[in-house]
Amino acid sequence: QVQLVESGGGLAQTGGSLRLSCAASGRTLSSYTIAWFRQAPGKEREFVAAIKWSDGNTYYRDSVKGRFTISRDVGPNTVYLQMNSLKPEDTAVYYCAASSAYGENRRDVWYDYWGQGTQVTVSS
Repeated sequence: QVQLVESGGGLAQTGGSLRLSCAASGRTLSSYTIAWFRQAPGKEREFVAAIKWSDGNTYYRDSVKGRFTISRDVGPNTVYLQMNSLKPEDTAVYYCAASSAYGENRRDVWYDYWGQGTQVTVSS
């Protein structure tokens, strides 16, 4: 089992910044990929960014490249999502998730463990 707890959501203005945190506990994370997904009202959940815990390899959805940065801190077993140049279309509930599947996992079906989500609202 892997337990994930998100924090850091809130309200930001267009062009502003927020940093989300995902604290992981339970199993060792060396074989996991940790990702951020988001779901806006009335829309499907979508992949945002992911990091492979073992080597720090990262990948992003196109619409956040250059604005969002995913990183990890091995000591406290925490993954961060630094979000800069925020846009109203970034408004969503953001979820942290963990996958033990091999490869670049952008679909939520590959993720076994999920946090409770944190709301991000960007005002225009």
